[in-house]
Amino acid sequence: MRGGDPLRRDTLRMAISAAYNVEKRNQHPLTEDEFLAVLSREVKTRRESVEAFRGGGREDLATKEEAEIAILAEYLPEALTEAEIAGLIREAIAATGAGSARDMGKVMGWLAPRTRGRADGKRVSELVVQALAGADLAAHDGGSH
Repeated sequence: MRGGDPLRRDTLRMAISAAYNVEKRNQHPLTEDEFLAVLSREVKTRRESVEAFRGGGREDLATKEEAEIAILAEYLPEALTEAEIAGLIREAIAATGAGSARDMGKVMGWLAPRTRGRADGKRVSELVVQALAGADLAAHDGGSH
């Protein structure tokens, strides 16, 4: 924070403030997982802002939000690749016995602690829907896939 970069300083202050507010609300110091969840939420909020700013033709603000995402990402665990996410989804489906879209909640419940802070939840959800749709098709045609 003392490096003389005002964007970095302000971004870290916002993240610390968000974590402090969660601590106050929960009435206990944050665990590492809880702190990572706060950082992930901050990144998610900024990603949504980038989309909104780009949609509104405000590239300057979108660029600033992306710079903040890059700063916060330095404090998050390394992101999972698409292949790693797909592998975890296969593992989750096997572990939960999921066979259709109705099992989405079970699969996401198994995945959430393993992907938190390491993958965009929206993207994980999209991939789970695709995987379960494939499972539905296999079940309906006698598993001939």
